[in-house]
Amino acid sequence: MRLDAEYLLPLRWDDDADLDDLVAYLEDLSSVVDVTVVDGSPAERFAAHARAFPVGVRHLPPREPGGGNGKARGVVTGLALSRHERVIVADDDVRHDRGTLTALAAEIGDAELVAPQNVFDPRPWHARWDTARSLLNRAGGSDYPGTYGIRRSALPSGYAVDVLFENLEMERTVRARGGRVRHCRDLFVPRRPPDARRFATQRVRQAYDSLAQPARLCVELAIAPTVLLARRRPGILVLLALATITAAEVGRRRGRGAAVFPRTAALWAPLWAAERAVTSWIALVLRVRGGVRYAGTRLPRAATPLRVLRRDARDAVAASSRGARS
Repeated sequence: MRLDAEYLLPLRWDDDADLDDLVAYLEDLSSVVDVTVVDGSPAERFAAHARAFPVGVRHLPPREPGGGNGKARGVVTGLALSRHERVIVADDDVRHDRGTLTALAAEIGDAELVAPQNVFDPRPWHARWDTARSLLNRAGGSDYPGTYGIRRSALPSGYAVDVLFENLEMERTVRARGGRVRHCRDLFVPRRPPDARRFATQRVRQAYDSLAQPARLCVELAIAPTVLLARRRPGILVLLALATITAAEVGRRRGRGAAVFPRTAALWAPLWAAERAVTSWIALVLRVRGGVRYAGTRLPRAATPLRVLRRDARDAVAASSRGARS
């Protein structure tokens, strides 16, 4: 039986090296759920995708004007054109199956936005490195996955498409409109890791996301000065490393994570923290210089503060009420 939901994949590729794998995945998906690919790839690649994608896959260009974040433009376009109220948004490296699709679609019944937990499969060295970030996120609250379940009606006007951290922007916009956001830490969805080269290019961009989370940014900026002050006291450095590993292990065990994250996963946490000790300062410098480079443009904002989005939502409701009275 087909799911009463839409699978929305925002896409922008300059290289079709993984096209065969994506086509096979879309073939499987289209037998379970209605699939829409919003494709912002260059014209030559768009045409190649149109020829390669299965007949049952709806293939469209983004229609949302402007905005430097192509993924956000694709999501906003897809939500506006969705044929279903329940929409499962997923990056091109996410690999749902019928079980995870069904579970995520069911969760949308209890919230406007649902975030599962991505798990890298396979796990080369750089995927293990980045898994430490997910574990620390889980320890402190929730991770930000590459796939969400959302009610189309939760974002009738979309969300900002000129920010870098589009997942956080989407979550905050739903909250600002009074929607419920649930993080299902025990709903695990496989995700293909990037190659090592792309992994390297993501380091500073991921650190830039923290500019939208001031408390987290302060902690990350404090890592390097703390290490420098303690460099002559190796015992303190060891304690800091152990504390980081312990926090990551808390995240690994949270929400049945120990069943899917390897036992050694938390040991990578000090390496990730050392990376962030450097990249957070680079991100701060880039903000002062006008923003981070992304897909050929420069994005100054990581995400919009929740208080601003709530104010805008109140103003929109007030304007609508005035218009109705007049």
